[in-house]
Amino acid sequence: MTEYLVPTKAASAEFTEKRSTFIGQVWPVDSEEEARTRIEETKKKYHDARHNCWCYLVKDGPVRYSDDGEPQGTAGQPMLAVFQKEGVTGVCCVVTRYFGGVLLGAGGLVRAYTQAAKDALDAAGVSVVRRWVELAVDCPYSFLERVKNECAALGGAVGEIGYAAAVTVHALLPEERAAAFAARMTELSAGAFSAVKLGEVLKAVPVSG
Repeated sequence: MTEYLVPTKAASAEFTEKRSTFIGQVWPVDSEEEARTRIEETKKKYHDARHNCWCYLVKDGPVRYSDDGEPQGTAGQPMLAVFQKEGVTGVCCVVTRYFGGVLLGAGGLVRAYTQAAKDALDAAGVSVVRRWVELAVDCPYSFLERVKNECAALGGAVGEIGYAAAVTVHALLPEERAAAFAARMTELSAGAFSAVKLGEVLKAVPVSG
């Protein structure tokens, strides 16, 4: 299955450039309708701002952007380029600008809107969506960190951890590495414990942020 990247959560970031305040916001979205709703909500919230520039990329759907009154090519496209460069989809971004009275010029605007989008994405974090194999490992407490490290080394992610007489670690592994992880658990413990496959799940797992 093809994997893809999405924002982990909604987030915002703000900075000031030559007295203009830029507020970048990012949301994960599943549809164009959802993206449009976020844009309209932001326009209402910051109705007194000079500009509310936006872009969105819907997975397997439309890609749109707007400069909202800024010189053509200085806001929406640079914002969009941030997500295309990072390979992130299923995302809506709005950058609000409160004009501070000092003109930034085309180059300055491109840099400011790019930074606002990037800062908001960094705050949101990025998750990879793919099919994962979920395995459970019952092991002594002394092996917990080793199990977590082995999971990470194979590109996996640790899910829920149960604490009882022993530790139960739920590990999410890429399909092609699940067998290697199971073999490593048996090797690590000299057969004392193993990884049991619970099933497969399609979900987003954070990779940054």
